[in-house]
Amino acid sequence: MKKNTTTKKTTKQAKGQKLQLRQLAAKQRLTVGIDLGDKASRYCILDEAGEVVSEDQIPTTKAGLDSLFAKMAASRIALEVGTHSPWASRHLASMGHEVIVANAHKVKLITQSVRKNDRIDARHLARLARLDPKLLSPIQHRGEQAQRDLAVIRGRAELITARTKLVNTARGLVKPLGERLKKCDADQVNRGLGESLSEGARAIIEPLLKAVEAISEQIDKYDEQIDKIATRYPEVKLLRQVYGVGPLIAMTYVLTLEDAQRFAHSRDVGPYLGLTPKQRDSGDSQPELGISKAGDGLLRSLLVQGAHCMLRKNAPDSDLRTWGLGKMGKGGKRAKKRAVVAVARRLAVLLHHLWATGEVYDPQYNRKAAAAAAARAKGKGKVAA
Repeated sequence: MKKNTTTKKTTKQAKGQKLQLRQLAAKQRLTVGIDLGDKASRYCILDEAGEVVSEDQIPTTKAGLDSLFAKMAASRIALEVGTHSPWASRHLASMGHEVIVANAHKVKLITQSVRKNDRIDARHLARLARLDPKLLSPIQHRGEQAQRDLAVIRGRAELITARTKLVNTARGLVKPLGERLKKCDADQVNRGLGESLSEGARAIIEPLLKAVEAISEQIDKYDEQIDKIATRYPEVKLLRQVYGVGPLIAMTYVLTLEDAQRFAHSRDVGPYLGLTPKQRDSGDSQPELGISKAGDGLLRSLLVQGAHCMLRKNAPDSDLRTWGLGKMGKGGKRAKKRAVVAVARRLAVLLHHLWATGEVYDPQYNRKAAAAAAARAKGKGKVAA
């Protein structure tokens, strides 16, 4: 009897707290911190005075969010960026709430806390959102359609990685046997590539070659999807004016940045994509460090591929190519690698400029402008003489 009585009291208390919370939510603008989990999410709700009025967990589903926030007056809600934050932020915003997606990696109070769990993280998110949202280093998620389109590109990238690993494995397995697979591009690898090998070697790598062939077929299907998706984004044509920028790079660039106006200056794109060097200067010490690798890794790697294409032999002449080749001639053995990264950074800036302005690309614009300026200066000199 005591257990039943205790259970009834607990149930009544829970119902009373929920009723009190609903009444409060209908009157006040609350501040909420949510630590999103894969199955369940912890939340902390603060009132206008900054006092905790409710802490609990809800299912990480749309129905779970609706159960708590659908009838709540428009409030400020802070989420930690993660797998579920794109759809969750859009769903909460559709209810009229102000949603802040926090970049927790830049919030030391969360990442470097000696006491860290979901409940404490939810509290920290709520208190920082109430104090100053900028302390959360908020990020902006892309739209749902852009997210779907970019997922196609990311799916293709994963298949490319898997295919490369399988091809390298196949080559590595036959070398200890004193044999070699013929050299060819990954998209040309098929089960017939092992015909010149011994029967024993063929038996080892044939399943791998069949898998590579199947993956290549799926990559071709992704490429067909990407070509169709590209027709929905007129910006892609602007970016493809630059040699080395195909539909894949252009699409990934547009979908990752989504809005050209989010950057006040084109040069801001380089740091955003992690293509600028890290800095750890101290006194007279100025060590030469690698790039920060912040931002989207897939787009960064694609821009590096575009830079390689631009600098390769027999590529068409351009200001950017000439500048990059000049960088390659300086600095010793690592000059080429640094030059490629530097060209990728300038390529990112150039693509943003073309996108933001809609200009027709002139690959030799800088040297033409310099020649025109020199001609004007020469003409003024003659007049003065």
